[in-house]
Amino acid sequence: MADSTSSPSHTSPFLPKFEHFRDELDEHHDRRERVIKASRDVTALSKKIVTKPNETVSGKVEAENRGRKKDIAQLFESTSPDLCGINAYRYHRQISGAIQEYIEAVSFEHYLAHQRLITPQEASTLIPGGIQLTGDDYVLGIFDLVGELMRHAITNMATSGSLPGHSEDVEMDGGEQRPPKRNILVDLRSLRSAFERLNVDGAGFGVSREVEKKMEVMKTCVEKVEAAAYGMMIRGSERPKGWMPDVRTVGEAVLEPVESY
Repeated sequence: MADSTSSPSHTSPFLPKFEHFRDELDEHHDRRERVIKASRDVTALSKKIVTKPNETVSGKVEAENRGRKKDIAQLFESTSPDLCGINAYRYHRQISGAIQEYIEAVSFEHYLAHQRLITPQEASTLIPGGIQLTGDDYVLGIFDLVGELMRHAITNMATSGSLPGHSEDVEMDGGEQRPPKRNILVDLRSLRSAFERLNVDGAGFGVSREVEKKMEVMKTCVEKVEAAAYGMMIRGSERPKGWMPDVRTVGEAVLEPVESY
């Protein structure tokens, strides 16, 4: 009598299907790990680009930034095959943070050069490899930009005693000089007004949560620049050269330090 527990002599018809599923899962995990690794490297390089414009720009710094941008382009190019077609949405969560950090870096450089916000179309052309820039990543990257603008404004007030901004004088009728067009505080307030009108009710849960968190940080950053500017204009002449503005308080409210997003 044959043992009923012994394995059948023929191959199960389901075995090839499950082997195929196994191969697909292996490819998925390998692809996901490659995207995560590239995302971490892009994020680290972008953070180094962001910190440099606050320092004295020299030929060495510019060369370093060009090298970092070249490395970022290579990383985006290398991960592009893993983000084609439906995979662009499947692995968007893994690459989203890197795209936001890169948008923060390039938008900050763009602002320092032109004193205006980079457009989504301009930003998308700076992401190589055909990787898609979604509206969510663009907006969240601009949220992060506010923190860099705050640090730039505070540093400039401490070192030069003035707010950075457009200082070109334009002659008006009668030979009078029109005041500077605007400074960084005006731009920050404009950004705050635009963000406060942002409606994310129809967005996904993750985006709504991110916007809610970054909205509070953005408001705190603008309030810090306002407090420092008020202190500089009201009592600036009484303070010694090199004095650092006290941005920890606005009125009687104490603000927590904001280092990063």
